[in-house]
Amino acid sequence: MNLLKYKTVLNLLLIFSVFSILFAFYVEYVLGHKPCNLCLLQRLPYIVTIILIILVTIFRNLQRLAFLLLSLFFLAGTLLSLYHVGIEQDLISESFVCGDNIDTSITDKTEILKQLENKAVSCKNVTFTIIGVSLATINTFISLIIAIITISIFIGYEKK
Repeated sequence: MNLLKYKTVLNLLLIFSVFSILFAFYVEYVLGHKPCNLCLLQRLPYIVTIILIILVTIFRNLQRLAFLLLSLFFLAGTLLSLYHVGIEQDLISESFVCGDNIDTSITDKTEILKQLENKAVSCKNVTFTIIGVSLATINTFISLIIAIITISIFIGYEKK
């Protein structure tokens, strides 16, 4: 694979990552589906991808390292999404990331109401699906595919 093809793959990843983040914002702010904490964490590989690819366009000699970092971030994203799917399917119990963060020692009713408004969404509750499939499930497959692609490019990377 020549350097032009590497750049094409990076550009496609950039476009896909921007689309993914915009879609997540659309679902959250336009459609009104509040994400759980794991959903928010699953956005990180896409945000890192955008930042990393912008840096690679400035520092072109970091392209191979970028593919390594992208593969690591998307492998982590795959594991995080798989964990989230396990919680959704009731195979794994929710962790502290998903749980209630309500302080039960507060006695002031306005403080209690304020905490209830900011209560984290349960990671078990699937509030948005595409063709009956949760976004965590879709993200598991997408992250895995991107991880495989970036790992294979990193391993087979040709230097100038």
